[in-house]
Amino acid sequence: PLVESGGGLVHSGGSLRLSCAASRGVFTINTMAWYRQPPGKQRELVASISTSGTNYADSVKGRFTISRGDAKNTVNLQMNNLEPEETAVYYCKAACYTGDTLQYDYWGQGTQVTVSS
Repeated sequence: PLVESGGGLVHSGGSLRLSCAASRGVFTINTMAWYRQPPGKQRELVASISTSGTNYADSVKGRFTISRGDAKNTVNLQMNNLEPEETAVYYCKAACYTGDTLQYDYWGQGTQVTVSS
């Protein structure tokens, strides 16, 4: 029940903005996040946002910004100064945590981001 948009092809140093919206059928969500999976590699956390604040992977700090959208259960990821090694499928996740315990989560289908050198 998550729909992502905004992926595409960009040159090195360029910018993209990803968006994600959860459908009305989801249960209570208190955390939304973006992950990415480069070709042949494992999925990794890029950024997350919750009532506690935001969290970023070290590699994207200062270049990426995660923010909530105007509508409920929406999240955006502004990506600046993109690098070729950041070519990956980017996934949106919406989750409900109790403390550090994951209760349930939802995942999007992924959107391709390709950064050319």
